[in-house]
Amino acid sequence: MTQPGSAYFIPEGESAVIRTTLAVLVENEPGVLARVVGLFSARGYNIESLTVAETDHEGHTSRITIVTSGTPEVLEQIRAQLGRIVPVKRVVDFHGDGDAVSRELALIKVRGSGDARVEAMRLADAFKCRILDAGLDHFTFELTGNSKKLDDFIALMRPLGLIEVSRTGVATIRRGPGTI
Repeated sequence: MTQPGSAYFIPEGESAVIRTTLAVLVENEPGVLARVVGLFSARGYNIESLTVAETDHEGHTSRITIVTSGTPEVLEQIRAQLGRIVPVKRVVDFHGDGDAVSRELALIKVRGSGDARVEAMRLADAFKCRILDAGLDHFTFELTGNSKKLDDFIALMRPLGLIEVSRTGVATIRRGPGTI
């Protein structure tokens, strides 16, 4: 049986597939992202979300945030394999971490006139969207929140005239004064 979002086979009765967010601190040098993504690709692991940015210019450190799914055994294997890549400084798994905050940003373009326009505006207000661009026949909304909130808003916009969606990917950080 193949699990959704996964290219690997999981026999019946095996551990359930869980979704997790991994923060990978790496040396900011050419080819690091390709090596991390290549590890996932070579083993058939799926990346559901990927964000990368330099987080410490002076320390030449970047943070790669990856959302992926797998059994606990597969996720442990991913963490171990990531840790063996030379420019990787640290791998942190946020699964089940109630002390973490995750957010994502989406830009959502919706066609709208008449009643559909009014409904789109009402829903955007309920979801606390910002209107970035508006014309006589369209809106572009900005929405920030957890992935489910974005998914829910996008689903509501489909019947109203969803045109296009652009998402940043997940960013996660621990609550409190400590670091990962």
